[in-house]
Amino acid sequence: MSLMMNGLLGAASGFGLACVNKFVEEGAQVVAADMNEAGLAAAYHSAPNSHITIVTANVTVQADWEKLVELAVSKFGGLDILVNNAGTSYKNKPTLEVTEAEFDKVMSVNVKSIYLSILSTLPVLKERGGGSIINISSIGAMRPRPGLVWYNASKSAVANATKGLAAEFGKDQIRINALCPLLSGTGLFEQFVGVPYNEENINNFLSNVPLGRLTDPTDIANIAAYLASDEGKFITGVNWEIDGGRSVGA
Repeated sequence: MSLMMNGLLGAASGFGLACVNKFVEEGAQVVAADMNEAGLAAAYHSAPNSHITIVTANVTVQADWEKLVELAVSKFGGLDILVNNAGTSYKNKPTLEVTEAEFDKVMSVNVKSIYLSILSTLPVLKERGGGSIINISSIGAMRPRPGLVWYNASKSAVANATKGLAAEFGKDQIRINALCPLLSGTGLFEQFVGVPYNEENINNFLSNVPLGRLTDPTDIANIAAYLASDEGKFITGVNWEIDGGRSVGA
């Protein structure tokens, strides 16, 4: 099988990098895309060329999506799986302080990228007789909180579109699911939570997470690989909460 991995901030790090490594481990061939050319080169400098092709791309641009699809077809003979890992946010702050530019960027990267991916990949997946699309949403789509209203709204759009697309393209044997992770990594803590990363603040945050930790990128990669595999062949239209129980916490 061949895998297209895309991500504005993704394939070079975090969830995206973990997914690429997991899929290659499972035998997939991967087109790994990111806007960060230097980050891509650093992340995959020792990767086996027969399994991974890296490419710089902007997932908010239709021409770049066409380039990614053409590369998957020409390099690996087709496309079976797409992981929509692109995502961005503004810093957690009062809603009335969010600028129009910040709003537009969040909606473009988090929602428009999904729209463009569908336009470019669905015809190819249909010709293949089916496939799997995995969108990265957020637990904020299921449990929105103050401070990141428009980010959470963008991820809610991803979650809603995932279900609608699954219903529309199930007849083509194209399975479309979304993952809804909790915050991952200390570097993003202050941006998403709105308070500095220190022992007191992290303990306060984790006190509402029953399993007591943040998301590890491998948590996402493992579920993505399951959904893309034949083991997940009867699952579609699911928004899978991968949050250590945060959505049911206090």
